[in-house]
Amino acid sequence: MATPTTADGRAQLPPVAQIQMVDLKAQYEAMQEEVDQAIIDVVRSGAFINGPAVKNFQAGLEDYLGAKHVIPCANGTDALQIALMALGLEPGDEVIVPAFTYVASAEVIALLRLSPVMVDVDPRTFNVRAEDIEAAITDKTKAIIPVHLYGQSCDMEPIIALAEKHGIAIVEDNAQAIGANYTFSDGKVRRTGTLGTIGCTSFYPSKNLGAYGDGGAINTNSEELAAKLRMVANHGQSRRYYHDVVGCNSRLDSIQAAVLNCKLPRLDGYSDRRRAAADYYDAALQGLDGLLTPQRQANSTHVFHQYTLRIDGGRRDELQAYLREAGIPSMIYYPVALYDQEAFRGTAANNITSLPNTDVLIKEVISLPMHSEMDEATLRYITETVRAFCS
Repeated sequence: MATPTTADGRAQLPPVAQIQMVDLKAQYEAMQEEVDQAIIDVVRSGAFINGPAVKNFQAGLEDYLGAKHVIPCANGTDALQIALMALGLEPGDEVIVPAFTYVASAEVIALLRLSPVMVDVDPRTFNVRAEDIEAAITDKTKAIIPVHLYGQSCDMEPIIALAEKHGIAIVEDNAQAIGANYTFSDGKVRRTGTLGTIGCTSFYPSKNLGAYGDGGAINTNSEELAAKLRMVANHGQSRRYYHDVVGCNSRLDSIQAAVLNCKLPRLDGYSDRRRAAADYYDAALQGLDGLLTPQRQANSTHVFHQYTLRIDGGRRDELQAYLREAGIPSMIYYPVALYDQEAFRGTAANNITSLPNTDVLIKEVISLPMHSEMDEATLRYITETVRAFCS
């Protein structure tokens, strides 16, 4: 049956439909009874901080990731900060970070009086590459923060080789790619977040594994680092009232852990449904003039935290306005390079003010609705609207 169209030829959305960038309400309704009971159990227990729900989630996430140690914390930004603090870096030490990413990855570097070194990214995968990292390494470089952007892994094998060669720590920002797998050249498969020295993630509600408030976690396979991470996250103490280092107060509360315990067993299913939606987008949007669908790396699965297009010719903002008129939300992740943010202007150790791929991406990227509850009618309407714009 033909899809109804408007007077200008666009597909017509059924009047009952409301398109969301992320439909957290529909996701909740699919498991409402289980989530409600889990929250009630926490409230009745009175164990609001470091209760059984937190310990159960920690163990469950360790098993899911294949990580020896998971340290839950308050949010993804705290996870990154605690990771850098546990590494014992000194003011002025350099940390390499992609210029095309969310601010948190660089914010924690500057907050700790370290020096951010901003590098370019691959224009098709949006991820930082080993060759760009290598060109930025100096004798002051102490850590690399590869960001697994939009849901797939950076090409980590050459990055790991670089880090080992130069004695540099790797702090993975896995906030957008939890659940993705990376395959090494020898066939070994590991979860993103477990490939470097320390992995960090966020459970912000819109993430693939999202709580109903803030939350985060840090993971490592090192016994020594795990002990330091726990201390730093808990006021610098390994036993109560004895503070060995200056730390912070960052913990995942039991109610958020209870919600995450309900969602973690469903995470792979959420990823499968996101990939199915991305497959639909890919097929429907192929061959459009000046429009690039996201490239999937052969050695990484993609969990599609975002489905991000590139559109050339200065038409990105026009496309966003066209979608808005059609009732379709979209987002620009990210419209400003880190080196152009006022907070970092002139602070990067390598004095970067322009990077060719980043400069192009900030003008061309646009993310379409993407979540685990998308149906075919919605996907058809969105893609037909995009096609109408490009025709």
